[in-house]
Formats: sequence, structure tokens, C-alpha cells
Amino acid sequence: MDEKLAEWLKQYQIEYKLHTHPAVFTIEEAREHCGHISGLHCKNLFLKDIKRRQYFLVTLPAEKRLDFKKFARKVNLPFVKLADDDELINILGLTKGAVSPLGLINDVNKKVTYYIDKEVFQAERVTFHPNINTETLELSKEAYHTLVKCTGNKFIIEEFDSAD
Repeated sequence: MDEKLAEWLKQYQIEYKLHTHPAVFTIEEAREHCGHISGLHCKNLFLKDIKRRQYFLVTLPAEKRLDFKKFARKVNLPFVKLADDDELINILGLTKGAVSPLGLINDVNKKVTYYIDKEVFQAERVTFHPNINTETLELSKEAYHTLVKCTGNKFIIEEFDSAD
């Protein structure tokens, strides 16, 4: 975990347990290398509208899939897609494979609206990469809620249906 994130977590008194593991880029790799870590394993999608005026970070349980068309309708847009690598770096300070709500601390202009699946928000423990995919943070429900509030980004809790 980088020093900036460690300091931010300390500043807001967010307690966590740090786990190290080989780099993971997919849910399957995460299952193999991180399956032993307790808590709800999550995936995160950084999305944008087609005109690049709105950005969304969506956190779901790892096994759930997001229906992009339904999400676009939910946010009153005709279409959403994954943000590109440059936007990911410039807005959240992250690279592919390391996307997590912890990247919101780098969103200084608060461009990103954070959508959280209700199951994630209600979980007793959750896990996320700490902005690098060779580590995983395990957080209690209280620590995660504090993290969400302390980023300063608008957040919305939604019940997402799994896209089949």
C-alpha cells in the first residue's frame, strides 16, 4: 500500500487488515489467491457516459455482474461504458486490476459518483485492493462506511440485479 493511502486511512482512523498475495487481474485469480481472506469479495467498475461528462464507480459482490444498459437507465443516460486507462489514472490515480473505492481519495475534483450494491454496504466485512492488485484490505462494516463517507464523493446505495 502506498504511503499516501496509509496516511489517509490513519487520518480517518479506519482500521483494516492487510493481506499480500500475487497480482490478480480477474475474479478467477482473486478466488485462487485471495479466497482465504474473510469478508465479502468485491469487484469495482469505473464507468463513464459517452460524452465523458459523468463518471461512476460501481462496487458489487465479486460474483455479481452489472447490466450496463440497466445502469445507464438508472442514471438517466442513453449509454455507459468502461472509462479508459487515461481517465482511470487521471481521475482515480489507478491502473486496471487495482480499481477500488480507495481510489476515490485521489478524485480531488469529486467527479465520480459512487454506486454501492446494497449487499456490499450491508456486509459485515468487505475486501478491496488498496489501489494495487498485490494486496487486499479487509474492512469491517463500520470501517467501510467511514471510508465511504470520508472520501467526500456522492454515494448511492442501490440493489443491483445480477446480469445473466
